[in-house]
Amino acid sequence: RRPGGRYPSVGRGGPRIRIGRDTIVTGALTRYRVMAWVTGVFLLIMTIWLIVGYAFLGYADPGVKPSLYVLAWTGHGWLYFIYLIAAVDLTFRMRWSILATICILLAGTIPFASFFADNWVTKKVHAQLATLANPAAASASPADQVT
Repeated sequence: RRPGGRYPSVGRGGPRIRIGRDTIVTGALTRYRVMAWVTGVFLLIMTIWLIVGYAFLGYADPGVKPSLYVLAWTGHGWLYFIYLIAAVDLTFRMRWSILATICILLAGTIPFASFFADNWVTKKVHAQLATLANPAAASASPADQVT
């Protein structure tokens, strides 16, 4: 806590958070990480299925595609939607730039990209929380977030 009993904020004018196990940001990060991995693994499986289906199983003919294939892509769409909500929630709580937010959102559409985005986001969140835990450290302004 800072002198005067106030908790440090995330970014300039951001919401007040408690630094510790039960922080709101830690919960948002966990939700984002779970959805990044679920979406990434599912997209990877579906991409492999797509390549094999079109290359070897004749999916170019609409009558050949199994209904499970179409249903699985629909499922991926809903998982991606949940990923978007989790990512926007985290980036808004951390007061990150629009550019960083868009890059994180797009990472859920490219196979393997969500894994790299998860790593980058986790490092950034922990670095920003460490800066907030030590008020004497460098500024945690939104301008510091995109590197």
